Amino acid sequence: MIPFFPRQIANRAIVTYLIALTIVTLIFFSYAMLFEYVVLGIIFISLFFVMTPRWSVDWSQVSEKNYISYVFGIAVTLRLIWVVLSYFHFMNINGDPFEVGAADAKGYHGEAEWLAAEPWSVAFNYWFSGGGFSDVGYPLYLTVLYKIFGPIIIIPRLIKALLSSWMCILIYRLSARMFNERVGRIAGIMCALMPNLIIYCGYHLKETEMMFLLVAFMERTDYLLREHKYNIWTISIPMLLAGSLFFFRTVLGAAAVFAFVSAVLFANTPSMKKGTKRIAIIGWGLLCIIVAGGGTIMTEVEEYWNLRHTNSETKRLDQASKGNQWAVYATGSVMAPMVVALPFATMVHVDDIQVAQETKHAGNYIRNFMAFFALIAMYEAIRQKKWRDFALVGAYTFAYLGVISISGFGNSERFLLPGLPGLIIMWTYGISQLRAKTYNLLRYWSVIVVLMEVAWAYFKIGSRGLF
Repeated sequence: MIPFFPRQIANRAIVTYLIALTIVTLIFFSYAMLFEYVVLGIIFISLFFVMTPRWSVDWSQVSEKNYISYVFGIAVTLRLIWVVLSYFHFMNINGDPFEVGAADAKGYHGEAEWLAAEPWSVAFNYWFSGGGFSDVGYPLYLTVLYKIFGPIIIIPRLIKALLSSWMCILIYRLSARMFNERVGRIAGIMCALMPNLIIYCGYHLKETEMMFLLVAFMERTDYLLREHKYNIWTISIPMLLAGSLFFFRTVLGAAAVFAFVSAVLFANTPSMKKGTKRIAIIGWGLLCIIVAGGGTIMTEVEEYWNLRHTNSETKRLDQASKGNQWAVYATGSVMAPMVVALPFATMVHVDDIQVAQETKHAGNYIRNFMAFFALIAMYEAIRQKKWRDFALVGAYTFAYLGVISISGFGNSERFLLPGLPGLIIMWTYGISQLRAKTYNLLRYWSVIVVLMEVAWAYFKIGSRGLF
């Protein structure tokens, strides 16, 4: 087992990024990425691939208490810096503290600002009179904050920084319990340094809170299944966390429940050997979901599934009508096999709306490169017959990403983001299980990654008829 992130792999990742960026820039020079985003990308890539190998070695022998302090400290520092800098950057370029092309973010803020000034009866009637409650969670959360602090935009973002940093600790604990302490420590460091997780703390969107609830659910569920402590709190907390996800995104909640049931049925947990106990916990989980949402949840899930082809086709046709002419070819059958590597990194500048993707291109590149280790993790888990250890995280990750990939949002970074925590855990396990035979395949994967970025740049430009 490899107990750290090898520097040779990190160096290869940096070189591969620079090669891909150079080739894309030279071939598509007229659409070269804006200089500030090139610099930002190099900073993020260097931070991730330079510090992860160093800290995975330096912090491997420190006490758990010190490790948690280091990871949380680094994570919250990076996120707070980004929140403050991005706030004033957006103010400077847009005249308001929202990113370029913000739509949902301004909608969430405006809705919460309005309802914060109204009695709670108005808010609840507005949200729940229609019967459905998917996407109600974040406006409700913002409304509570605005009622307490007033509609001060930066306060929810500062809280996001704290929640995202706490999530790094939860990922560490979950990974350490699933595999071993050193794998968990690598996962915590990667989570702290992951660019997309940092960047979303500066957005007025629901993804940070959504991922925190998701990881908290998986961590508490794993604890429940591996420990011999069954009481009202250890059982109800993961159920309440799973239920809360339905208020943010229905498919996310459904994937979480699927992961829970899968883990109870298949996870290699000694405390779950008695069939009656498995049945009791499954029954409890289903009862909590039914009581919380009744038929509404199942109706929304069913509608989402039944409309998957319609949603996919509509989104591609909408993209084509806006100039993205090749979007009609991005079908579920094309995107699904690549789901662990998506989304591709945008290394060209085709219009001002795309600057958000340029900002996050480094994080997307990391997902592209590190997908190799997710594949290794799956292969080794099956080869070594340890796939049961992946029952919880694997079931959630592939259920969620699988549905998203066939729903018309297969390369939408924002919709794919909630799958990232599970992928980070898989990356670290894949790294720990590297052998000479599998390590040699990395050189070929590096070439594939370069081709991915060049092909995606060609697609982005060509689909808009800019050739």
